[in-house]
Amino acid sequence: MNLISIFDLSHAELEALIEKGEEQKRERKEGVRARNDLEGKTLALIFEKPSTRTRVSFEVAMRELGGNVISLNWNELQLGRGERIRETAKVLSAYVDAVMIRAYRHSTVEEFAKHASIPVINGLSDLEHPCQTLADLMTIKAQKKKLAGVKVAWVGDGNNVCNSLIGGAAITGMNMFVACPEGYEPAGEIVEKAKEMGCEVVIRNNAEEAAADADVLYTDVWVSMGEEEESEKRKKVLRNYQMNEDLVSVAKEDVIVMHCMPVHIGEEITEEVLSSANSVIFEQAENRLHAQKALLMKLLNY
Repeated sequence: MNLISIFDLSHAELEALIEKGEEQKRERKEGVRARNDLEGKTLALIFEKPSTRTRVSFEVAMRELGGNVISLNWNELQLGRGERIRETAKVLSAYVDAVMIRAYRHSTVEEFAKHASIPVINGLSDLEHPCQTLADLMTIKAQKKKLAGVKVAWVGDGNNVCNSLIGGAAITGMNMFVACPEGYEPAGEIVEKAKEMGCEVVIRNNAEEAAADADVLYTDVWVSMGEEEESEKRKKVLRNYQMNEDLVSVAKEDVIVMHCMPVHIGEEITEEVLSSANSVIFEQAENRLHAQKALLMKLLNY
């Protein structure tokens, strides 16, 4: 089994991963030593893009579960010198037990998985970030005590994180309202698939309309990796989609504010909101570790 898209998971599988993540979090806080469930297993991490949370959470998760980790930069591999993805995938399948790959193009991850004979995890591509969504759903459930019926308002660029969150909403029964400028909408195929599954996905150009009575407010950077050349243009287009106190005030009083990080203070979010009582951003980041553990245990105990 692979995790290339959040849609690779059924409702039952997603619920089980969230429950296992909660168990891992609880045991770690209670000082219970992690079981060596993955002793003798090796995970390779391949990064074409930089990473903080994905890299560290996967490394710590694997090691705390008794396994081994090899972290590789794209340019440290022959991939950086033109070797085809299929050859790398076949060779690594003989060396390690699973691969997590963070790439610029979703097709790169799909191609790797096509030729690998071991589990492959999408650690972020231009289309999706399913590992982030696992931690997000874990966070929302912990705060709201449920997922079905929760209103999530995404404000800003309808990017890869937004795409996976829409998929997660479709699987768990949440409702997604997305506020973004024209031309910055989430992927059409993701939205259509979610709607076919019965998910309410509403796209708006006005941030206040989308955020009204929301249970969850979510934002992300305006300039993602690989979009630096459009930096000034994107900041100008997205300036009316800032997560600030005025926007938070139109949501429910107990709304939670989320951000997958890294944070650019003064752009997509203000310091006041980041540090407010509504913010669960650092809990969300911590949950990457626990969700990753749950995922690795599922994929490697085959």
